[in-house]
Amino acid sequence: MASEDLGLEDDGAEVLTVELSSAAAGKRVDKMLARSLPELSRARLQALISEGRVRRDGAPLRDGSVKAVPGLYEISVPPPQPAEPAPEAIPLTVLFEDADLIVIDKPPGMAVHPAPGSETGTLVNALLHHCGDSLSGIGGVARPGIVHRIDKDTSGVIVAAKTDAAHQGLSALFAAHDIERIYIALTRGSPWPTRGTIEGAIARSTNDRKKMAVVNSGGRHAITHYAVERAFGLPDKRLAARVSCQLETGRTHQIRVHLASKGTPCLGDPVYGSGSPATPVREALAASGLQRQALHAAVLGFKHPVTGEALRFESPLPADMARLEELLAALSAD
Repeated sequence: MASEDLGLEDDGAEVLTVELSSAAAGKRVDKMLARSLPELSRARLQALISEGRVRRDGAPLRDGSVKAVPGLYEISVPPPQPAEPAPEAIPLTVLFEDADLIVIDKPPGMAVHPAPGSETGTLVNALLHHCGDSLSGIGGVARPGIVHRIDKDTSGVIVAAKTDAAHQGLSALFAAHDIERIYIALTRGSPWPTRGTIEGAIARSTNDRKKMAVVNSGGRHAITHYAVERAFGLPDKRLAARVSCQLETGRTHQIRVHLASKGTPCLGDPVYGSGSPATPVREALAASGLQRQALHAAVLGFKHPVTGEALRFESPLPADMARLEELLAALSAD
């Protein structure tokens, strides 16, 4: 068995290769790879496998417990992250704050926590400056106070915990799906039927480890309730739509993946928006200045984890989505 360093991927990850011989056949693949890569623990390798960062002959592995097969293995190791994010004086739109939690209207383009490609300028950096040492430590040094996430380029309402009691209480509410979460999406075409439930397990795509996908087996159970609030275009040709999506579960990229599975992805989505919108919609996109997926976390409602008070927060569409909706509305004859 031999290993070598292949260099760096686009995200800065170091790519290591291991050639497993026939002597490794039949033994656990994570154990065999760990023997050839002493710089990586077996637990670290298992985590990399679960993230889709280990491939055999170009195909990603999904389970470190499977039996090894002779061949060439590539291990993509992301660069180490700073042990502790630094506070940054980034303005925040605070919708609510008390001693236990803080609710923010997050702008598009702001990552929730540091990650490769977004090491600074995140919500965590801003919260560390705004809240000082009062954030809950349950999320660890990289994710203090973070109970849930919304995508970097998705805007809208997000809550963070300032005490461990609030963190535990909010986590229990999210785990029990006892949270009201409503998103507004502007979609290519209009989902049919105009109201319904999308139920489909979501897992990392076997074709692209940076994407999620609806899968027939495995994955995590995911449910999205949706309703078309308005369709844009002619009655016999719906070019786009404003769609309200209520999450029953909260999986990575859930709404984006579920809407794309119906053939009506979020407009502007660079990952799941395969296919081109109709010409009038493309023109509206260009004129609106939208540079992201048209998805906004509009409503977040929950029971305060410490006081028991019923809380509900609403956020209007940000300027780019509001402008796009206005331009799409001009396409309608009704």
